[in-house]
Amino acid sequence: MNEQQQLNYDRIAAAIAYIKTNFKEQPNLDEVAEQVHLSPFHFQRLFVEWAGTTPKKFLQYITIEHAKKLLKDQQATLFDTAIKTGLSGTGRLHDMFINIEGMTPAEYKNGGGCLLINYSLAESPFGNLIVASTSKGVCYMAFEDDETKALNDLQLRFPNASFQRKLDLIQQNALFVFQNDWSKLPQIKLHLRGTPFQLKVWETLLKIPMGMLSTYGSIAAQVGSVNASRAVGTAIGNNPVAFLIPCHRVIQATGEIGGYMWGSTRKTAMIGWESAKTNPFRL
Repeated sequence: MNEQQQLNYDRIAAAIAYIKTNFKEQPNLDEVAEQVHLSPFHFQRLFVEWAGTTPKKFLQYITIEHAKKLLKDQQATLFDTAIKTGLSGTGRLHDMFINIEGMTPAEYKNGGGCLLINYSLAESPFGNLIVASTSKGVCYMAFEDDETKALNDLQLRFPNASFQRKLDLIQQNALFVFQNDWSKLPQIKLHLRGTPFQLKVWETLLKIPMGMLSTYGSIAAQVGSVNASRAVGTAIGNNPVAFLIPCHRVIQATGEIGGYMWGSTRKTAMIGWESAKTNPFRL
């Protein structure tokens, strides 16, 4: 690391420390940039380069982690939680939870007790699967031949939710991808729950084009954690939505297929199937 790189690193480290210490004041971009003696524009660009996310999004991650502790550990009210995290009211708390956690603060607090989840069983080119959805989007998809186990695994993911076996429009739009109806892709909505790091990894996976492959190291670099290939692999392994979040498109740097939650043979078949669909004339 040269002198300039060290200076940039120190500035971002100082900015992160400042945000962590002062998140209850919800400092804006100008205030944080001033702390490290940079213009807001330069600081924003440098922060994204080193931290893999914007200062605003990082502040939201820190804020929501504190809010989650208040809601779960202290059973604080939504109003008290909003005030104690420096937010202007429950409206901002609600919006932040929806954007980052994919659920309302109340749903988080009671472990998903307010969630009504529809689920159905379907066939695909890669075997039988279960797909589940809330009113916000697909929350779970997994390959499983045993119907009883498929439902049990879903219930373990959302232990306090209510379930009904029902094929809804959200699920139908998702299942169209197995019928080569790519026109439905923009209509697929996802309702994801995960840590900020997991959500960032899954968001990066969604950017891998069909028919293309990436590596664990490349994904780590894109999320701003160059030396975190193992952590990236763990986040990929916790992907709750098979195929739609294309963790099957991530292979080892050596070219080996690598592991897959639903079996390496199925992963190989998916890669070949997508390659054939996107490159039909390639031998």
